[in-house]
Amino acid sequence: MPNPQISAIICTHNRASYLGAAIDSLLAQEFAGDFEVIVVDNASTDGTREIVAARSSHPCLRYVYEPVTGLSVARNTGAKFAQAQVLAYLDDDAVASPQWLTVLCQAYQTHEKLAIAGGRVTLLWANGLQAPRWLSTGLSGNLGAYDLGAEPRLIDRPGLTPRGLNYSIRRSFLEQIGGFDVNLGRVGKNLLSNEELHMTELAINRGWQVMYLPDAHVAHNVAPERLNRAWFLSRGWWQGISECYREQLAGRAGFGQFIRGGERLLRGLYRSLKYFNDPAERFDNFAYAYGQIGYLKAAMQGILRFKH
Repeated sequence: MPNPQISAIICTHNRASYLGAAIDSLLAQEFAGDFEVIVVDNASTDGTREIVAARSSHPCLRYVYEPVTGLSVARNTGAKFAQAQVLAYLDDDAVASPQWLTVLCQAYQTHEKLAIAGGRVTLLWANGLQAPRWLSTGLSGNLGAYDLGAEPRLIDRPGLTPRGLNYSIRRSFLEQIGGFDVNLGRVGKNLLSNEELHMTELAINRGWQVMYLPDAHVAHNVAPERLNRAWFLSRGWWQGISECYREQLAGRAGFGQFIRGGERLLRGLYRSLKYFNDPAERFDNFAYAYGQIGYLKAAMQGILRFKH
């Protein structure tokens, strides 16, 4: 498709059961201009290729195979093949609202210094599933939930950055920083993350803008296998490792990480005991404390690597 105004990209790895709905939500966008949809198959071994092939008659849909596993690798591949100056990333287990691309595209047209934008994310529960009593509002963010209110706002710190499942970026900014850092982002079954926080920090430090756009709404499927405490503990562990790596990339590595990680570990354990009678707050803080052990382990490994 010549000169699309925006490129919608789905990076997928073995999610054939969800992928069709994600693609269909993009093909059905109520968008006045031209857009393209690119599916980056990141070394899938299920029926991913067949899911895309079944929709190949749509002129704006393209399929790209990326054999090197890793979300950041796949995102960079999607950017390489995309033609537009604005790149919109949708997760393979999410469904975009009909106005998603319109809201994102208009924001970039209106704000010339806008580097990154994303919108509200609500959760889609499978039939018969509901949030368990021990799931706090904070931990639901690990399932993708994201809501900063009904009005658009500028993001002034990495902790508020848009979710990667509902994420867009200006090509010129992405090229300026050399693409998504492949040291961050999910690879296979590990839950390495924080690549979006890293991008937001880079954007703000360079004088770009990052925005929350509530009307760029996406719904995210909650996989049933994630609704157990073990998954959230694993997620917390990898979150700690990811934060450690992000600090190292930002030049904040060193012994100060042990002080920060130790303080957060103790704070999490204290608050877990403080809210012992509240199952959601108790588990939220325990998972946070558990993640700090992963953070401290990664910090120690970083120190040892530096010494050698």
